[in-house]
Amino acid sequence: MAKLRRPQLMSAAAKRRAPRVRKRGSASSRASARLPWGHARVGSVDMAVRIGSVELPNPVMTASGTAGYGAELDAYVDLTSLGAVVTKSLSPFAWEGNPAPRMASAPAGMLNAVGLQNPGAGAWRERELPRLARTGARVVASIWGRTVADYAAAAESLAGAGLTALEVNVSCPNLEGRGQMFACSPSATAEAVSAAAAAGVPVWAKLTPNVTDLVEVADAALGAGAEALTLINTIFGMTIDPVTARPALGIGGGGLSGPAIRPVAVRAVFDVRAALGEVPIVGVGGVAKGSHVVELMAAGACAIQIGTASFYDPRASCKVLDELERWCERHGIGAASELTGRAHQPGATSRSGAEDR
Repeated sequence: MAKLRRPQLMSAAAKRRAPRVRKRGSASSRASARLPWGHARVGSVDMAVRIGSVELPNPVMTASGTAGYGAELDAYVDLTSLGAVVTKSLSPFAWEGNPAPRMASAPAGMLNAVGLQNPGAGAWRERELPRLARTGARVVASIWGRTVADYAAAAESLAGAGLTALEVNVSCPNLEGRGQMFACSPSATAEAVSAAAAAGVPVWAKLTPNVTDLVEVADAALGAGAEALTLINTIFGMTIDPVTARPALGIGGGGLSGPAIRPVAVRAVFDVRAALGEVPIVGVGGVAKGSHVVELMAAGACAIQIGTASFYDPRASCKVLDELERWCERHGIGAASELTGRAHQPGATSRSGAEDR
């Protein structure tokens, strides 16, 4: 993978001193205003969105596993300017993850096989959450497990922690189901989602696209109490070194993320919305521009998450949020929530709009 230039670190003091844009002048002058990356803009568009019972100030979040435990990004962005910060997935026990190498480049993204390494939900709550809470960020914790009891235990250990929501990562082997991923079985997905209710906060189910019938699994998750669906997790992939004839990742295959999977994510969101109606969906997969958010929201998402783009630029989430607001201003969109489901409305334009991408 080519070496990337590390963005200059912005101290907390520098972030506080950075100027903020005030409302003034015409819509065009507001659209042209710029803030240093890492800070929210103030414009004419109502950016607030609702995901089930959860209200967020805007639809842009980080994706689980791509921003550490959240506070790491505080050096680069004002975390309160994001809709929410989603943590790395947490299990009820400490887990070391997979052997190295854990990451590899791909033509339009990256492969990873980190293996859900984490210190355990209880340890995270004690050591990491206070630091993240001090930033003022809204926090969505992600959990995983090897059994239904693991999901219940992880959820219970996070009860009363002040979370905005709990995202249930069911893309994990089910030891009670012959090692098949929970997300590949509607019934196993439902059991894991139901167990997560122990946290006492809204539950979102993060599903894999590596299934025959995603709609069936999504319906089962909603039936088990999920308030929202996060679509999608990574796609199975592998790269092999042509010289050594060995896989680039330590365990062989991994999960493909980045620009290559955005069309898959858009299709998944669109299909679930078309089949199940106006269900709350968080779209994730290859988002790197404001127009990518518009695309996923038109397919049916209420909000989105940014993952791989943050590896290339830790300020990607704020840049995308800024671009999204400017896109809405240019196109006369008064509220970001108006974007959701537009592709399902009768008479949606067929014009490509290439100049706006």
